Amino acid sequence: MRKAYTPETAASDVAAALDVLDGRWKLLILFHLFDGKIQRYSDLERLIPAISQKMLAQQLRALEADGIVERTVYPQVPPRVEYRLTAWGQALCPALDALLLWREQKPPAADAPA
Repeated sequence: MRKAYTPETAASDVAAALDVLDGRWKLLILFHLFDGKIQRYSDLERLIPAISQKMLAQQLRALEADGIVERTVYPQVPPRVEYRLTAWGQALCPALDALLLWREQKPPAADAPA
């Protein structure tokens, strides 16, 4: 059964959801993991060349702590670490697709006065 919202509780819960996705790189990381993709740490570094190693590690740790990303470490030398979305993380895909569709529907800006 769905939670009943008031304007205040809806705004609060949306803000909490956006806090989970807050950060310059989290959405880009998520898009590279959608559709069940499994990416190694080095693959994500290559796919997102502008991100530093420190920031990638921090963003992945935060996504893992929030239950969106699952991290698997294979005991070998050198260590192999893979990342994938949890089922809950994968459930974000339709919401983000809806945001893309919403953005595409933005009306053109009115001409500025001369």
